[in-house]
Amino acid sequence: MSASIEITKVTKRYGALTVLDDISLSIKAGEFIVFLGPSGCGKSTLLRMIAGLDDVTDGTIAVGGERIDTLPPGQRGVAMVFQSYALYPHMTVAQNMSFGLENIGVAKAEIERRVQQAAATLEIAHLLDRKPAKLSGGQRQRVAIGRAIVKEPKAFLFDEPLSNLDAALRGRTRLELAQLHGRLGSTMIFVTHDQVEAMTLADRIVVMHNRKIEQIGTPMEIYQRPASRFVAGFVGSPAMNFVPVNGTVENGHTLTIGTSGLGDIAAAMRLPARFSPDGASLGIRAEDVVVLPAGQAGIPLTAEVVERLGDRTLIYGHLSDGTKLVAETDGRSEARMGDTLQIALDTSALHLFDADGIAHHAEGN
Repeated sequence: MSASIEITKVTKRYGALTVLDDISLSIKAGEFIVFLGPSGCGKSTLLRMIAGLDDVTDGTIAVGGERIDTLPPGQRGVAMVFQSYALYPHMTVAQNMSFGLENIGVAKAEIERRVQQAAATLEIAHLLDRKPAKLSGGQRQRVAIGRAIVKEPKAFLFDEPLSNLDAALRGRTRLELAQLHGRLGSTMIFVTHDQVEAMTLADRIVVMHNRKIEQIGTPMEIYQRPASRFVAGFVGSPAMNFVPVNGTVENGHTLTIGTSGLGDIAAAMRLPARFSPDGASLGIRAEDVVVLPAGQAGIPLTAEVVERLGDRTLIYGHLSDGTKLVAETDGRSEARMGDTLQIALDTSALHLFDADGIAHHAEGN
């Protein structure tokens, strides 16, 4: 069972403080949507308003075509999984999963069917008689998810559910969630500040910043064609490089971008007539900064830190004018701190951001 979700012009205020401002979003039935953004951007507040834990100041929320923002939480047809597992320590796994159904009078046989089915889906059937103290963190998280599954909701809401797990367990649980979505086909909304979780899990990512939606797109759309400098800097590890621009000259489809550290860079890019280079910056990701073979001339980059990650090497350095730049090269790189390397740019992967942070992309990107 899954349903579409329609969020229309939703605003949330606490007195004079506005925490969400005129948010609109359409979620298809069966989609896995991730709300991504820094702390304080409003992503958890938006999730809580869908769940009914926070009131909507203005606007409407509908699930499956039915307006729900005026309904109490229990009648909205959604189930929420919190960052804290919130399991009853004196109850077994089976009792934790069935407790909510018992409270609303679901028949015993139906409860048993749902608990067994959810336990099989989550591969925790062998744990049903255990109490939470006898479970690992990952197992407790599965029980919390199972408690949501047995409600057979129209949509699942996850509020940073992996935050309490260690790094290795987060990785495994992240993959299990992706597999779970594939098996259930349910509408899921997942809140996180972790871009890896977002890129791994999402059909579409909703990047939030400063009370608003900054961009909506597939993981690769967000990564390859960020709508703003904020998105470009927030999504990607390492973050996108930004180099100050001191002028632009257009000649047909070719744009020459003037910089101090990189010199003049020519790219296939068209700019709107209103574009001004004042306060603009050139953006390029580390993997699109090419470290040239020894003896080949290019743009000099002096290495300050060399980070060896096995399959790749990240070189954190500075250009001739002191501008910081990160380049990615082969894991077998022999570059050392203090070396001056020669680099080139993949000009089909350039981005230009105006003073307001609005993005313009090379035509090959």
